Amino acid sequence: AVVSTQSTGHYYITNNLRMALPFLPGHSTNSNLGGENFRKPHAFDMRNGVPVFVGEEKAGIGGKALPGQKISPKSKIVPNGSGQPAPSWVVYDRQVLRFSAFFQEAVYEKREEKYRIRKCTILYYLEDDSIQVNEARQENSGIPQGTLIRRHRIPQPPPHDDSFYTVDSFNVGNSVTLYGRSFTITDCDVFTRNFLTKTGTKVPDAESTEPADPYFEHRKQQAATMQPHRPYEKCDTLKQFLENDRKVLRFYCIWDNSKEMFGDVRELVLHYFLADDTIEIREVIKANSGRDAAPKFLRRSKVPKEVGALHKPGEITERTVLNVFGPMGHGGRYILDSLKTGAVDKSFYTDADLTIGTKINVWGREVTVCDMDEFTAHHYQSKFNVSKATPIHYKQDEASKIEREIPPYNGWGSEEDSRANCLKLIAQAPKRDFIKFMKKDRQGLESHVLRYFARLDTNRPIDMDRTFIISFFLSDDTISVFEPEKRNSGIVHGKFIERSKITKPAGGHYQAEDLYVGAVVNFRSHQFVITDADEYALSYAENHQD
Repeated sequence: AVVSTQSTGHYYITNNLRMALPFLPGHSTNSNLGGENFRKPHAFDMRNGVPVFVGEEKAGIGGKALPGQKISPKSKIVPNGSGQPAPSWVVYDRQVLRFSAFFQEAVYEKREEKYRIRKCTILYYLEDDSIQVNEARQENSGIPQGTLIRRHRIPQPPPHDDSFYTVDSFNVGNSVTLYGRSFTITDCDVFTRNFLTKTGTKVPDAESTEPADPYFEHRKQQAATMQPHRPYEKCDTLKQFLENDRKVLRFYCIWDNSKEMFGDVRELVLHYFLADDTIEIREVIKANSGRDAAPKFLRRSKVPKEVGALHKPGEITERTVLNVFGPMGHGGRYILDSLKTGAVDKSFYTDADLTIGTKINVWGREVTVCDMDEFTAHHYQSKFNVSKATPIHYKQDEASKIEREIPPYNGWGSEEDSRANCLKLIAQAPKRDFIKFMKKDRQGLESHVLRYFARLDTNRPIDMDRTFIISFFLSDDTISVFEPEKRNSGIVHGKFIERSKITKPAGGHYQAEDLYVGAVVNFRSHQFVITDADEYALSYAENHQD
């Protein structure tokens, strides 16, 4: 370091606390005289296999410290082990030192307390020398608690703020200053004590007397002696919930409402929850019953055995309070009536009241229990030693199914389209056989259309000379009839029957095997005699004789 004096105007160089000659021409000496080591240290070093700049930590030429430089000792507490060296983040992975500490915080402008003792936990991560401070949450403390200092490397207080805290600074009884707060370490866990002992550090015993916060001690005494203005009766239902959670009894019931006008017998399913003695009822609604599909017949609740007039608000309470002294509110005294004198007695249905044949009153509706499932029967056998009784027949006999009668085809549109109007309320187009259509549709030279020549089977002279071409389409089994032009016949030629499926007189539609040379067919009350066929139809019939 360079030191100046105003009296003489001379400058001095201090090195290792020793004063040298004035730094003036003719009064300074060469510090390298008589030296033997003039090596210059390297500026890079290998740490965990990565080159790191360490020039600022190295000394000058010959190992001498530079002016104003502080060289930290290169001492290592943990000895080297045997084997290949590994990085610190691998060796100390998930290894954390845990210290119990406290710090004192001053409280200003408050009569009840002058200071606070805040207890916290210091976590030191060995893998990267990071530190985290957590404070345990206290009830009604009124101050933000939890993580006081997030995990990171914390620098030491000035004048050593150029270095970070290491494991050497933490031990039982030590005080560390983290960002202006002085933490006193009082204890550590077993792993931390064993780790520090293995490194050669003597760990003192835990401090038995930790300072207590006088304000919180005063609040604890007040809470211990404080009596509630409204006494509470303890009602512990946790055991019942833990033992019977997700255990539900199922009963099959009926509600006979046939005595009322337009009433009938309705099937119900009763669920009894053993966890809190509540009942839920759902109605079995059949298809096309004309009833709205309500989600629940009775929501989950306790069902009273006797249903009377509605009580006034506040008349039914879980506790009965007697002997009220003093004004209402602040300063009043209340006494809990353990005998519940004057309390409204309401009894609810339990699992002991539900058996086969029992009639229960569900808010004015008489519901009869007819049957139960296997789990419910096992519950009654194990708890009440009661075997399952004979179930009551409650399901109504289904009426004979009425066959749907399809009206006859009236000739308008296609028969399939007319049938769709009778099957559904909202008519839909009939679906075709798509696979058959793709296989039997026209493919190149394969037309998949069978053509026949026919004449009318009649004795009328005007119709005896008429000729027709019948086309049968294999893709959808439809038939079209075409009449070719015949000059001077006086009959309009063209389409005779539009392409559609044609029904046989005996029922069913005409298929490919019904059309052959010599066959007599009846198309829409017109009787045709097939006289000939084209080559494709004849070859198709020969190849598909089966």
